Parts: sequence; structure tokens; C-alpha cells
Amino acid sequence: MFFQPKIIDCLKYYNRASFFNDAVAGITVGVVALPLAMAFAIASRLTPEAGIFTAIIGGGLVSLLGGSRVLIGGPAGAFIVIVYGIVERYGVPNLLLATVMSGIFLLLMGALRLGTLVRFIPVAVIIGFTNGIAVLIGLSQVKDFFGLSIDKMPAQFFQAIQTLYLAANTVNPVALSLACGSLTLILLWKMLQKHLGWLGHLPGTVVAMISATVVTALFNLPVDTIGTRFGGIPSSLPHFEWVSITWGTAQFMIAPALTLALLGAIESLLCARVADGLIHDRHESNQELMAQGIANIVTPFFGGMPTTGTIARTVTNIESGANSPAAGAVHALTLLLVVLFAAPLAKDIPLASLAAILMYVAWNMGEWKKFIDLKQFRLPYRLTILSVFLLTVILDLTVAIQVGLLCAFITFIYRISSLSRCEPADPTLFPALNPHQGRIDAYRIYGAIFFGAVRLLEKIEENLPSQTLILDLKNVIYVDTSGMETIAELTHLCKVRNIKLIICGLDHQPYEMTQRSAYLETISADCLYPDLASGIAAATNN
Repeated sequence: MFFQPKIIDCLKYYNRASFFNDAVAGITVGVVALPLAMAFAIASRLTPEAGIFTAIIGGGLVSLLGGSRVLIGGPAGAFIVIVYGIVERYGVPNLLLATVMSGIFLLLMGALRLGTLVRFIPVAVIIGFTNGIAVLIGLSQVKDFFGLSIDKMPAQFFQAIQTLYLAANTVNPVALSLACGSLTLILLWKMLQKHLGWLGHLPGTVVAMISATVVTALFNLPVDTIGTRFGGIPSSLPHFEWVSITWGTAQFMIAPALTLALLGAIESLLCARVADGLIHDRHESNQELMAQGIANIVTPFFGGMPTTGTIARTVTNIESGANSPAAGAVHALTLLLVVLFAAPLAKDIPLASLAAILMYVAWNMGEWKKFIDLKQFRLPYRLTILSVFLLTVILDLTVAIQVGLLCAFITFIYRISSLSRCEPADPTLFPALNPHQGRIDAYRIYGAIFFGAVRLLEKIEENLPSQTLILDLKNVIYVDTSGMETIAELTHLCKVRNIKLIICGLDHQPYEMTQRSAYLETISADCLYPDLASGIAAATNN
């Protein structure tokens, strides 16, 4: 079927035990998602409820309509840098517009069955920008981690560094102590989690947030909280607001929307692949993209931010025993109940504690070991990963991905072209060539004849024999349009010089290419032979 959410298949074998496991997993993930959703929204220069509403609406839609059994959707750390930049440059209303547009792009990608194409993005590019985003997330939290007095953090890297340096003398010791205590508690909780019995099921981020909130409220600590900065979070359902869409503004949001869509597709499908490996199942990538698209179209109308698959919450969902997308729906319902009945308690959550949580998330998000292992890889791989990383941090994620893909494509073309080669046929294997040396030349071509390897045939043109040219294409696996044109040019040159051209071993894709290009109509039937030996025999007998 064109549109078939995974939940439809799962319900065929659903039972009471499955629902119990999904309910436990959903509640667990909902508790984990609460501090992360607020932290991601605040770091993106949005209100805390924007992150929570995104986790509720976007997460619920992704679970109910997606192509994975266990994937959890919601706001993600990878989007912080992009969302922050869009808000900084275009404002919140245009962020909502860009999110809707990215949802349309994602929906179209899924409908056009382009989900598998995302897998072609090289690992070096993914690692480079993931680590770059992790650095930027960590940098964005320095202000609240140290309690610095900064009115507005710039989005650009060097300006941010300068702003932090100028405000270094405004450190709030209480905020710093609270942040360090929260981070220490998260790390200790993770180390001792297996020895804490049923308490070990609680994530360290939640324990740290609750502990910091209690301490802040009891001692009335002089630190920024959700209440002092945002006035708390509303204890009501998100309400519908129409997103203003005009062509005058939409045309400027195409590039940011494409960036959001591309990153959302990569993040979601990578998350789904990780989940597949853990539950030994296979997700439907195009269905997942369509679900992500619908979630991103709907969520902005309720004040939400971009939605994507989240690896940490998905892994938590799996480890908690989730069996089906129902767990994701329970996770969204859990967050909704928290908003309705426990929202007033959020006003005392200190931003320093949320900054510590995001520092921890950023560290775990980055694949830092890959940098240590760079010496094991070739120079092109190192240049790609380092250029994407530095460009993500210093300039812009969109530029970084474009440059990374360009480097990867150039490297790929160079390597494939270097694997293609042309060798003269060995006279010891074909003795009939010896008496006709200079009048008959035979060549064996290996690999692919494409735009990056047409030089192989051009070299043959420079040394044409006087009577017959034999080409063995048995080991050619691919011919593109440029390669076909080069073969046609060689054929024409042979006709002009009255040289007989014999082609041997033409099969599979190269043969189909000659048919589609009408090349076979330009040569006679006695110029085609199944193998090199028969071609040489025909040439020497004439």
C-alpha cells in the first residue's frame, strides 16, 4: 500500500501483555522526554512549552503514522543550531512557516519513494556535522551553565565566543554549583544505575532535574528558572493558531526549510536503522518520512518546533520493553497529563540544571572516538569529516553539508575512475595477434566507462592501428551517457580512417545502453562478438 503505518501491522498480533509493556515503556519515555523537550526549546530561543507541545503532538503523530515499531519522535538536539539561527535571523513566525514547509518536503520525499536515497549520504559527512552540532549545543549552554549575565547570545561562532569572553567576570557561583552538581549526579546515577534496584529505571537526567528543582525551591536560590525567565509553562491544552503564509516570506524560507527537511530525514532514518538493529525488525523508510512530514506540518499550528526521530528516547523505549507504536502514543499522553496537572511545579526548574542536561546530551551525541581514529583512514576521508565539522561550527550547517557532499562525490568519482583501466591484450594468450602487430590492436577494458573515466578511450584514439581495433568490454559493468558518446566518437573516427572496429563481450547494462542510444544501428552485425578470442580470430582471418 502507498500509505500504511506500522501500527496497522502491529495491531494484528496485539494483546494485553503487549499493551502493558507498551504502557510501561511509554510512561518511562515520557518522563525522560520532559526535561529534554524543555531544554531543547529553551536552547533554540523558544519557550519551554514549544518543546513539550512538539513532543506531545509531533511525537504522537510520528508513532501513530510512522514506519517503525518503536521510534520516538519529538524535538531533537540536532535541530537546536538550525532553529536558533532561523529564530535569530527571521523570527519565530517564520520558523513556524519553515517547519510547515519542511514537513511538505518530507511528505513529498516519502510519497516519491526517496527514503532510500538518504542512506547514500556518506558516513564522514554525518559524523562531521553531528560532532559539529554537539559542539555548538555545548557552546550555547555555557551561558546558563555558568549563570553569565548575557542579554542575548549571538548565533555566530566567533561572536558567541567573544560574548562569552566579555561576560566571563559575571559568573554566578550558585548557578555554576547547581550545574556542576546536576552533571555530577547524572554521571554518578549512570554508573550506579544497575545497583539501585527499581530506582535504576529512572533516568539520571530526570533525577538531576527534580533534585535541582527541589533545592532551588527550598533555599530560594538566586538563579534563573523557567518561572523567572518564561513565567512557567501553561497548564492547558495547546491551542490552534493559523501560521501566516505568503509568497513574499515563503521564498526566503525555502533554503532553511530544505535544511530542516534534510536533517530531519537523516536523523529519523538513522534513528530507525539503529532501532532495527536492536529489535531485529525492518522499518519502512518512505512511510517514516511521510509521518515525519505530517508531524512537521501539523505541529507548528500549535506553537511547536521541528519534529524528528530521537535516538536516545527511542533506545530508552526499546530498553523499557516497547512492542509497538502504542508506546509512543502513551509517551505523548504522559507528557500531556504532566502539562495538565503538574505544570505549576515547572516554574522552579533552574536553567543551570537544564544546561547541564544538554551538556551531557551533547557529549553523548558526538562520536568523538572517530576523531581519534582519523589516522587510520585515507586523506580524503579525513578532509571530508574535518571540513564538515569545522564548517558546521564556524559557518553554517547547510554550507557544511554541501561542501561535505561535494568532497565525498569528488573522492568517489576519483576512486571509481582509478578502478577503471584499459590493458592491451596479451599476445602470449592470443598468438594470432603477433603476426599482425601494428595492423590489429586489441584492448581489454575493466570497470566503468563513465564521465570520470572516458580518458581510457581517448588514449586509444591517440594510438589507432592501421587495420583493425578490437575492444573487449566483457569486464565493463557500467557505461553512462558520456561513456557512450566517447565510444560513438571512437567509432566515427575509425570509419573516417577506414579502420574496422570490433566489439566483444557486450552484455548486461552496457548492452542495454547501446540499445537505448541506438549505437547498435551504427555498426554492422559482423562487428559484434561474444568474447575476445572469437573477435581476434575473425579479424586475423579477414
